[in-house]
Amino acid sequence: MTLKDTLIYLGKATFFGLFMATVFLLASHMLNGGNAINSLLQVRGPEHVELSFASAVRRAAPAVVNIYSINIDRQQPLSAGSLQGLGSGVLMSKEGYILTNYHVIKKADEIIVALQDGRQFVSEVVGSDPETDLAVIKIEGDNLPVVPLNLNIPPQVGDVVLAIGNPYNLGQTITQGIISATGRNGLSSGFQDFLQTDAAINAGNSGGALIDTSGSLIGINTAAFQISGEGGNHGINFAIPIKLAYSIMGKLIKDGRVIRGALGMTGQPLDPARAQILNMPDRSGVLVMKVDKGSPAAQADLHPNDIIVSFNGEKVVSAEMLMDRIAETKPGTRIDLTVFRGGNLVTLPVTIGEKRVNYN
Repeated sequence: MTLKDTLIYLGKATFFGLFMATVFLLASHMLNGGNAINSLLQVRGPEHVELSFASAVRRAAPAVVNIYSINIDRQQPLSAGSLQGLGSGVLMSKEGYILTNYHVIKKADEIIVALQDGRQFVSEVVGSDPETDLAVIKIEGDNLPVVPLNLNIPPQVGDVVLAIGNPYNLGQTITQGIISATGRNGLSSGFQDFLQTDAAINAGNSGGALIDTSGSLIGINTAAFQISGEGGNHGINFAIPIKLAYSIMGKLIKDGRVIRGALGMTGQPLDPARAQILNMPDRSGVLVMKVDKGSPAAQADLHPNDIIVSFNGEKVVSAEMLMDRIAETKPGTRIDLTVFRGGNLVTLPVTIGEKRVNYN
């Protein structure tokens, strides 16, 4: 290849790269009304443009509140209680509904909410859900700021995010990072998939907002990973995805609690080797390990070592999927379980019970 041919080849490659970058930026601009670009490029003076998340913070930060408690001395109930910093919360509606963590408010005798504009309110607890560590509290006020929300854009690994909260009761603070992983379940219950982020979430950030670069809420900050015996931040922090949190909030506002179905059994993913030995036609399902006495599962004649392959006609692909379907089914509903037992498929009619929640 001659020098001329090389230069022509490089020129075409460079032009194509610039063309595709332009198309991408224009597409982003059209899809997001220009917010994806304009919100990050801030003019700081003549011919001085720099990357900034200030616009996103301005949109979301006023709706992130500080939560304090007044704890009453039971031995001296008439004495003035002490005001203590608990954590953070997010104003979700003009009606004053605030999402926060259950562990933030569970021991509070009286809850005080402080807005960033200086206003303070006494709040009431609308409902709590220890399973997902979420709670809804409510304040009464005018012109309340509300966090921007878009439930139709799922967060992805690599997205830049900002955590807003009140760490160590120092006042509102913003930290920045990325989504490190999604679908981190099993950290507090089987009913949720955490977002993992390296944006710092310290004591007092719990219940605060995790937002994207447009200022939209994508999660409720809830926990920082700690190695046993060690404190401090290891860059592994977790938030409850807003789609789940929003769903839980609706249930708490409606009923004051989350009503979940229960079957009364424990199971584990089916081992491929066991499936092969049993000569199962489909090597997916959940192996029943234990059936609680007197439970809906026991009444339906479900046995240990049964393999649940279908829940009400839907193929069971994982233990998590099965537990979610059970939890989402209204208590009292009759469904059909298909199990693999003794080389045969057996259909068992089951009436779903209600899961009892421990609030301790």
